[in-house]
Amino acid sequence: MSDIKLFTVGAGGATELAPASVQVEKSLQQLFEANLETLLGVRFLASEYSTGPVHGGRIDTLGLDEDGCPVIIEYKRAVNENVINQGLFYLDWLMDHRKDFQWLVLERLGQAAAANVDWSAPRLLCIAGDFTRYDAHAVKQINRSIELLRYRRFGDDLLMIELVHATKNVRAGPLSSPGGEVPAPAKAKAAGDPYQSQRIDYRLANAPASLRDLFFSVSSFLTSLGDDVQLKELKYYLAFKRIKNFVCLEVYPQAAVVTAFLKINPDDVTLEPGFTRDVRKIGHFGTGDLEVSLRTQSDFERAQPLLQRAYERG
Repeated sequence: MSDIKLFTVGAGGATELAPASVQVEKSLQQLFEANLETLLGVRFLASEYSTGPVHGGRIDTLGLDEDGCPVIIEYKRAVNENVINQGLFYLDWLMDHRKDFQWLVLERLGQAAAANVDWSAPRLLCIAGDFTRYDAHAVKQINRSIELLRYRRFGDDLLMIELVHATKNVRAGPLSSPGGEVPAPAKAKAAGDPYQSQRIDYRLANAPASLRDLFFSVSSFLTSLGDDVQLKELKYYLAFKRIKNFVCLEVYPQAAVVTAFLKINPDDVTLEPGFTRDVRKIGHFGTGDLEVSLRTQSDFERAQPLLQRAYERG
């Protein structure tokens, strides 16, 4: 694991701040829970959530992420504690108790959030002062959305979070990868799904080859920005994230456009009609306040500095 060093620099030179991460104490859990959305992009739901007398467990922190997916957070309090297996145990419980979770979301966040819970990619976040090499190896063998986050405290007012390991590609459906075959589109809407035509796989399947090529070019560029980039395929868009989303990607065949929503303040960008737009007051799937419309490879090349900026700020 890499070691992070932090220094204060003043007139007298550089002074190293000594890190601290002996163990995760209750105060640190409370710090995360009080600032969950800022730190991890997760809305807080419950602390020490009981899984009932039969299951006999307590989930450290329960939340809902910015894509509407359930999140379980477990804190590793000792080096030899098997927090990953414990978290997977709770993740299985959660998938078997979806109604209980949705009732909790309804009580804490309201009806709209409860109605839009996305069960395609529930997440397990494990937070610790450090992880062993066996932890990282174990996560690589498990086909679940698991993220290992290391923390360091520097003094009383500095907290560092490092993404040690994450599942690179969380797939919710049959969306093709670049160079693969795109499934033939269903001509009729699926029974009981009035939003079939808005699904990302449906729209991509109905897109012309040139638009699909553009879509996959943008996707490949985003995933190549760093080893810490995660690709999360959801019903209506792709989310590219580090610890939090930095770009959400959609495609619209009829308009012949690939649309990216970036986590960039529109006030920091010179907006160009037809290319960039402030969507802070306009509803859309995914996250991000700056909309970028890509119709050609030339548009994509113009957008690359913005995509890079979104990654760096993510």
